[in-house]
Amino acid sequence: MTTFVLDDPTPRDPRLDWPRLDQRARDASYDNTNAVADSAERIATRNAAAARYRGAHPAGLDIPYAEGERTGFDLFPVADAQAPCFVFVHGGYWQRNARADFAGLAEGLNAAGWAVALPGYTLAPEASLTQISAEIGASLDWLAEEGKAHGIGGPIILSGWSAGGHLAALHLGHRAVAAALAISGVYDLAPIRDTYLNEKLSLTDEEIATLSPLRLPVMDKPMTLAYGSRELPALVHDARCLHALRAAAHAPGALLPVPGADHFSILDGFSRSDGLFVRAARDLLDSARACRRA
Repeated sequence: MTTFVLDDPTPRDPRLDWPRLDQRARDASYDNTNAVADSAERIATRNAAAARYRGAHPAGLDIPYAEGERTGFDLFPVADAQAPCFVFVHGGYWQRNARADFAGLAEGLNAAGWAVALPGYTLAPEASLTQISAEIGASLDWLAEEGKAHGIGGPIILSGWSAGGHLAALHLGHRAVAAALAISGVYDLAPIRDTYLNEKLSLTDEEIATLSPLRLPVMDKPMTLAYGSRELPALVHDARCLHALRAAAHAPGALLPVPGADHFSILDGFSRSDGLFVRAARDLLDSARACRRA
């Protein structure tokens, strides 16, 4: 008789071999740009689409939520002021990019009847990760208090990609957030300190302990964790581990692997009103409402 053995086809997590890896291998474990051959073209296409959408919807741009060059919102409301609001936090390993680079992601959501809010934040090394996290919290405070004056008064689904996925997961417990969609995030910061990324972040022991979602108590609100099947293994395992941690605590939320998607193409899930992440946002909103009724 042949014995059946279920084997995990996911590439091995490089952090299991971390002590034996040299600096180059550690850096490569988190280098999304070099891991995706057409990343430069994808980034240019994304930025061009964002510029077009911002140009067509100038009324809600660059609204400050705090003092600072980057601490502002780009808001894309819809006709219904009580429509749900999708808050998207941009990525770039906490040290690159800007909210303006991601405005194109609002198109599919707006077409589906969702308001969209894109907060910016100060980048490292000008700000520590502690300060960056506090700014995202302040942006959510502002949206809860001032959003209605700008046509945004419905329930908030918090999302983000890459570093933004980390920040979304970190702020699931905010009073204004009904649920979260974390995409391609990093959820344990400890290995980051051993890579090139720490040159600007200068992570402390306290930040690793208090700003790593995998090291924090589970928040009992719905959260979907998404990743592409062609992501770097460290990011795949972080998403799967955080989902497993939450599942063990019976916290609601799905694990959403996106077949064939890499770290950049995964954002195609926002391109249409029926796109994968637009549907995921709707499912999260339904889940949040069901949790409130329970």
